[in-house]
Amino acid sequence: MRLPRLLLALAVLPLVACDELTGITPSADAPANLAYQLVPSGDPTNPLGVLLSWDVPTSGRANSFNVYGRPTTGSSWQLRATTTSPTFHDAGVPELQYYVATRADNGDELAQSKVITIDLQGSRLPAPLGLSSISLNGAIQLAWRSNAVDASHGTFDYYRVYSTPYDGSRGVCTANWVVEGSTVSDAFYSGNLSNGVSRCYSVSAISRDGHESDWSESRLDTPRADARNAFVYATATRRDSSGFLFSDSVTKKLGVVSTSTRTDLDFTIERHQDGSLWFAPARAGVTMALYSTQPVSDLTSIDRAPSTGFGNVTIEAVPGFAYVFRVVRADGVHFAGIRVDFRTTDYVVFDWSYQTAPGNAELSRSPRAE
Repeated sequence: MRLPRLLLALAVLPLVACDELTGITPSADAPANLAYQLVPSGDPTNPLGVLLSWDVPTSGRANSFNVYGRPTTGSSWQLRATTTSPTFHDAGVPELQYYVATRADNGDELAQSKVITIDLQGSRLPAPLGLSSISLNGAIQLAWRSNAVDASHGTFDYYRVYSTPYDGSRGVCTANWVVEGSTVSDAFYSGNLSNGVSRCYSVSAISRDGHESDWSESRLDTPRADARNAFVYATATRRDSSGFLFSDSVTKKLGVVSTSTRTDLDFTIERHQDGSLWFAPARAGVTMALYSTQPVSDLTSIDRAPSTGFGNVTIEAVPGFAYVFRVVRADGVHFAGIRVDFRTTDYVVFDWSYQTAPGNAELSRSPRAE
């Protein structure tokens, strides 16, 4: 049996609930509208606690409140706490039932609220469906369907977002789940992440009384470096600014524009006789492919690099179109993406992304984790 949170100098015999034994109508001294809200833990069947709240009596005679609880309907009531606040947080597994009694200045109990029953198995919202993700630079953008809200607009309160490290050696999400944050939107931005380090994500829906839904399916994603508006000249215009490296092993920087005479470049921009500009792999370890036969709306539209189709060929740089690169380095194969924003006969402006994790083809959206 658990001890009360605040022991009184004298034992106080609790009043029984008026609606159970006395049949007396609550007076102006009684707390009204006793309600509860569970504290989610990540386990829908085992909350971290319960938050009780009630209205202060209108008589003005209440000096403080005694909070009582019991684990079963047949158990004796036990004093859980005495408080001057119209709320009480009972940590741990909640009692089955609670009621609140008002205390006068001399410590006598004046009146009590109705009894409230905690329903741990109460109506839960459905687990969010369709969790998806977009790989960003040092961040992951998550999104999911609104099915939990649609199931009960009046019941839904917010979402909880969880994450855990991914064990690449075993190909599993670890059991070290933590709360990333909460949101009322069906999207969430997880920032301040390390590029090339994979994490798993999941989401639950919380009702207004604190009931937590089952979790969504897990999602695996890996942040990658990117940048907007890289500006690279054609070699025929300015050779000192016509080469590009997704990762410069010399300066340890990403997205470096350099001279076309370097032997470690990933690609250069070449101009054909008709004035068109073309991406040209600059060494044997770099191959590329057109991402799609249609323009894409943004760099983040480039999801995963394909497993085949790469070649050591030149491809014309056309505004709106996307390209993927397979880059062999000392630590393994890396993948990169490019979307062309603008082109003249002298230079190309493009957005780029680069996956620092060797062998990881994620450039934007990620598959579901196993």
